[in-house]
Amino acid sequence: MNAAIIRRHHSGLPAHPNELDRWRIVRALTRRERYRYVSPEVTGVAGGYLVESPCCSGNIDAKGGLVDVALLHHDRTGAAWQLFRKDHGKGIWEWHSTHQRLGSATAVLNADRERLFWQ
Repeated sequence: MNAAIIRRHHSGLPAHPNELDRWRIVRALTRRERYRYVSPEVTGVAGGYLVESPCCSGNIDAKGGLVDVALLHHDRTGAAWQLFRKDHGKGIWEWHSTHQRLGSATAVLNADRERLFWQ
């Protein structure tokens, strides 16, 4: 079985996005500290996952539409997770931090003490 995994890994197929890690992120987000009453969406994108949520504060979208919260990108060469936040004023993604494990990245996203993600 290990040989099948090794062959598949070297087949050139991207490891992310995949449904298992998408569900790990969805489950981890249930432990967030901000906006616990909304249901965020996690979508697979090239090389990672996009986290969006209805805007309840009205800070970004007064109508409560979906806004970008975070982008989790897996860096294959460094075997690490890059966590990005959205600068809604400029309309660009900004690098926030790098994590060796997906759980560490989602823990930072969940705590968000400075309100950089859940605005």
